[in-house]
Order: sequence, then C-alpha cells, then structure tokens
Amino acid sequence: MSKTIGILTAGGDSPGLNAALRGVGKALHGAYGSRIIGFRDGFRGLAENRSLQIERDTLSGILTIGGTILGTSRDKPHRMSIGGETRDMVETIVHNYKNHKLDALVCLGGGGTQKNALVLKQAGLKILTLPKTIDNDVAMTDTTMGFDTAMGIATEAIDRLHSTAHSHHRIVVVEVMGHRAGWLALGAGIAGGADAILIPELNYRIEPVVEAVKLRAKRGRNFSIVAVAEGAISQEDAALRETLELKKDTADSKLERKRAKHKLARMDTQRSNHTLRLAQQLEHFTGLESRLTILGHLQRGGTPSATDRLLATRLGTACADLISAGVHGVMVAVQGDGMRPVPLEDVAGQRKLVPSDHPWLDTARNVGTCLGN
Repeated sequence: MSKTIGILTAGGDSPGLNAALRGVGKALHGAYGSRIIGFRDGFRGLAENRSLQIERDTLSGILTIGGTILGTSRDKPHRMSIGGETRDMVETIVHNYKNHKLDALVCLGGGGTQKNALVLKQAGLKILTLPKTIDNDVAMTDTTMGFDTAMGIATEAIDRLHSTAHSHHRIVVVEVMGHRAGWLALGAGIAGGADAILIPELNYRIEPVVEAVKLRAKRGRNFSIVAVAEGAISQEDAALRETLELKKDTADSKLERKRAKHKLARMDTQRSNHTLRLAQQLEHFTGLESRLTILGHLQRGGTPSATDRLLATRLGTACADLISAGVHGVMVAVQGDGMRPVPLEDVAGQRKLVPSDHPWLDTARNVGTCLGN
C-alpha cells in the first residue's frame, strides 16, 4: 500500500535544500509509489494547513537552485505567533497531520528544527529529519547540507580580498557566519590562507593577533587577512559574560539580577559591532589601515556545490528508504561513508562545536596561522 508523506523545510535557508527535496521526492515517487504533500514556510505552513501536492514535475529542474521551493520560517510548533499572540500550535499540527492522513513527516532543518521535530514526535507524530545548516553544528552527523557551499563562498571572498589587502597594505577583517560554532570560519580561513582565524570555541586575546600582523610587516608583508566567526569573542568579554551570568542566577537582590540580565542582553545586541571594534583595535595597535568585510547572508545564497548536491541527494534517498522500512523518530545522519538513523533524543538540544584537539586546528597552527590564544 502506498504511503502519504508530508515534507517541509524549516529554519534558515541553506544551499542543497531543493536537492534534498528532490532526492526524497523522486525516491518516494519512483521506488515506493508514495504520495507527497509539501507544507509551505516550515512549521507555520503545517499549522496553518498551507500545502501543495509535490508531483514529479514539481521536482524537475530544482537540483541546482538555491533556497527552497517550499519556503521556510523559524516558527516553533509550541510557541508560534498567531494574530499577535504566542500560541501552542502542536494540537493543531497534530490535527492537520491526521487530516492529511500522513504516514510520516519529513523535516529538513538545523539544530532548532531537530528540537521542534522532537516536540512533534512526543506528540505522537512519525517524524524523520535531515540535517542542514551552513554552520555545520548539528550533533551526531559528520556534516550538514549547505556547509560545503558556504565554505566555498567564504573562501572565494577571502581569495578576492587578498589582492585588495596587498595592494593597499591593509588589514582586512572578514566576518564569517557562525554564532556558536567556528567550522565555517576555520575551514574557509585555512582554505583561503587567512593569517589569523578567530572562532567562538577559542576565546582570543588581541595581543597575539597584533603580534602576528606586526611580524608579517617586519618580513615585508604589509597586509593581513583576519577571518572571524561572528560569535568569536575576546577573553575579556567572555570573562565579563561569565560574571554577568553568575550574577543573573545568584545575586541577592532582584535589582542586581535585573541589571545583570540587561547587560547580557546589551552584549548580545552589540555583537554585530564586535568585529568592527576588533578591526579598529588592530588598526590602532599596528598602525596599519584596517577594513571590515561582513559576508552575511551572501554565504547562504546561490547554486549549491556538487558536494552539497550529492550529499543532499544521498540524505534524501536514505530518508525514503527508512520511511519504507517503517523507521521514524530519527534524524538521517552522515557517519563515515554511510547514512545512519539517529534518535532525535540524541540530537535535539545538542550542538557540534570545534573540539580543542581537532585536526583542522593543528593544521592551522602548523602553517603559522594565529588563532588568538
């Protein structure tokens, strides 16, 4: 008996989403004769019952297209803004799932999507997820859809900035995406030959970065490239944050706790100015003109790389096989040369960060890259 499968894309957009939709859809249509219903704009579309039939023609020509034909959003099933109010829409989602007579729901997304999928699993739905994010920080999988493309874009940007930095004898600070995880900045920094790489996992000191730039100047190289993950912070800021967190949780007076909470919030809102402040500090301490380039959402857009298309297609077809076998409540993870189902409970709420002993860090150090510590 053929099955009816729902599918949606959630969270931030990422190269390879359409390739994964195509992989799931073509395998379900061709190998298993399933009926597929797509929901628009992530979990919001499922809650609002905005759907479309995904036919073979729907999947034609989307392999190389960036973004997602279904649209996406960051809405949470249990905390969704509806008519200006925050509402728990899980019961509505369960109703729509049953009303469509779905045999399973496939959710493509990053860390937040894994947590939302677990909420729906606990509500009784048969859920499978595919890992995507340019940050590469989803737990229990070796890599994620979108990471390779984003790293390639960031690397090309660094390549192009080399020539202008060399011509004008400048320090160019390149801000790369990555709030909590430094995979993207680290990988692109190594591939692009950055002279310093600063990531969230290694709180940096400004002094080693300044010394690295000055040493290059002494050797006749009056330019430097500094690749910085957007979430990288100095040791001083990290210590201040830790103190404020402690005050927020343990201060004797309600006023002190409120002040600590306010200062933490202000630090978060000023995060976008952090890399600018770093560029200004480097200019001040080295005497070299400094410029800041923020890559931003440029890293998410455009045609997915061949590696991401292959990865997305493999994840999609593996997902179809698991659905046919009756497996659910799992994320399809990349582990070694294969695809493995991992329970959502082992993934949700976890984050894959760059470990202090990772070979990429050894590689960076061995080619003389300053890591700020």
